[in-house]
Amino acid sequence: MQSPIDLLRTSDPDVYQALVGEEQRQREGLELIPSENYAFPEIYATNGSVFTNKYAEGYPGRRYYGGQIYTDRIELLAIERAKALFRAEHANVQALSGSPMNQAVYMACLKPGDTVLAMDLSHGGHLTHGAPVSAMGKIFNFVRYKTLPGDGRIDYDAVRQLAREARPKIVLCGHSSYPREIDYRRFRDIASDVGALTMADVSHIGGLIAGGALANPIDAGFDIVTTTTHKSMRGPRGGLILSKASLAQQIDQAVFPGMQGGPHMNAVAGIAVTLRLTATPEFQLYARQVIRNASALANALVQKDCALITGGTENHLLVIDTIKSFDVDGRVAETALDAAGLTVNKQVIPDDPRPPLRPSGIRLGTPAMTTRGLRENEMAQVAEWIVRALKSHTDPTMLRRIHEEVRTLCMRFPVPGLH
Repeated sequence: MQSPIDLLRTSDPDVYQALVGEEQRQREGLELIPSENYAFPEIYATNGSVFTNKYAEGYPGRRYYGGQIYTDRIELLAIERAKALFRAEHANVQALSGSPMNQAVYMACLKPGDTVLAMDLSHGGHLTHGAPVSAMGKIFNFVRYKTLPGDGRIDYDAVRQLAREARPKIVLCGHSSYPREIDYRRFRDIASDVGALTMADVSHIGGLIAGGALANPIDAGFDIVTTTTHKSMRGPRGGLILSKASLAQQIDQAVFPGMQGGPHMNAVAGIAVTLRLTATPEFQLYARQVIRNASALANALVQKDCALITGGTENHLLVIDTIKSFDVDGRVAETALDAAGLTVNKQVIPDDPRPPLRPSGIRLGTPAMTTRGLRENEMAQVAEWIVRALKSHTDPTMLRRIHEEVRTLCMRFPVPGLH
């Protein structure tokens, strides 16, 4: 009997070649996009498993289809493991990804037109935090707070003043490009001051919180915490909603039947596995190393006169102002680094005067490199490659030379699960 990969090679060689090409790209280059990572090898087994075949609309013990013995088992495992790992009263593991996860919370807790106080997109927030182009931005009234123009950090006094003026129903904190730790207790106090719910979207740092390397907003008394299950958690793509028990029913109903039908049970199985693996001492060491690597990379770049937003990092990511540092925009920088085997993403900076597809910065992080086993010494080399590539962005020969050096390093640090 042919293996699934052999069947694919025969039945669809075009897709097979793309898959092989992507494996080679991942194997021979360094992934620096902070929202990307290498999944635990076990996730390849769950995502390609027979759970792909099974509909499971509803919740454990309350399904709309028969044959749910094992789907109920894995979902209950995922729920209990999530509650234990994050010290939450309730967990919903069915959201298909980060965007529907956050949308479900809004639909559960708000009425159209209600106000949410959230971080401005260019200052580090996320598209799902009410950007005008998003669907939720058209349904609810999002008021956005910004960072301080000097050091790029959150101005909590300004957030409090804005909350008193806007009287939001939800005070939302969380980010996709903010390089600093968040003071969750100050956000909780601000929300209490105006009678709002507290919500933290920790999608980027969920694994670092689970691993004890960063603060847990649930410990600060937050009502709702959302996180994707990939990124720093190294699981399948999916969403996890953690909440107080008093909000459990309305959140569950918002996910199903409110936002979606049947969950992807292969992903739920992978989430269950991920939550088990992130509860280990080995993962705690990994989470702390991600932070150490990010700090080492930031320090090495600053020593090479790179301008970093907020001047450094306290988590897994950093943002380089490439206009100030190299007189190139983010798209040019991203393209040059791609050619050098270093994958980053172009990134807007606070109040960026440039358009999103040609912004003033790039965003990079350390979760994927740390998964491969790179440590502080390698971060100094990565910083040197970044600077050399961006100073030579018009020299294809130099970029190819750097890529060869990157490839040599990558052979010492294999991608988990790729043979």
